[in-house]
Amino acid sequence: MKNNKDTAQTPKELLHDLQALVAEAEAMIADSVTEHSAEAIDSLRSRFVAAQERCADAYAGARKKVIAGAKYTDETIRANPYQSLAIAAGLGLLVGVLLGRRSK
Repeated sequence: MKNNKDTAQTPKELLHDLQALVAEAEAMIADSVTEHSAEAIDSLRSRFVAAQERCADAYAGARKKVIAGAKYTDETIRANPYQSLAIAAGLGLLVGVLLGRRSK
């Protein structure tokens, strides 16, 4: 498992790490708790905290990208209102025609 915060992980890698962590936790719960040492539980807890931090970092990065995209879209629409209106009307007409043909 990668614990380095500087290493960028893809969503698939992050999901795989979380699934492995959950599987390990389920295995520990299925067994008797007294059979596991405090070291194993502490290791599991530290891996969970690290995964939680990576999820928070991924969420923050995605949130920044969405906000930046929304601001860019807003600026573009405000700079070209008539072109934006024409594009939106054209897309609406196209979607309407496609949905109308599909329902027949």
